Amino acid sequence: MSGKAESGKKRDFILVVVCLAIALVGWLFLHFTAADGIKIQVRVSGTLTAEYSLSQSGTYEIHGAGGGTNLLVISGGEAWLTEASCPDKLCVGMGKISRGGQSIICLPNQVVVEVVGDESEGSVDFITGR
Repeated sequence: MSGKAESGKKRDFILVVVCLAIALVGWLFLHFTAADGIKIQVRVSGTLTAEYSLSQSGTYEIHGAGGGTNLLVISGGEAWLTEASCPDKLCVGMGKISRGGQSIICLPNQVVVEVVGDESEGSVDFITGR
């Protein structure tokens, strides 16, 4: 019986290693193929409310759903949220974004801050295949 248990543990270990390897390869692919961002798009409740250049430093107040607010900072080609009126403030801890496709989301305020890359570079959109 211990032979079967040992064999099962080996298979489990191999499965975990294969899954981790696939995840690592996927992360490396996305990390190294993502284009540098050109601009920031801000959406509130799904509606585009503002666009800012990543090359232009500034601080912008975002008025979210239900009267909530977020403070967006753009500096050095990166963007991040420094303040939020939401109770958990997870969006503030999401860090800096600068590459195409990266985003910061504040669910309570229904705010999405997304980096948009240069669409003329011919990057592949995994959802539509363009």
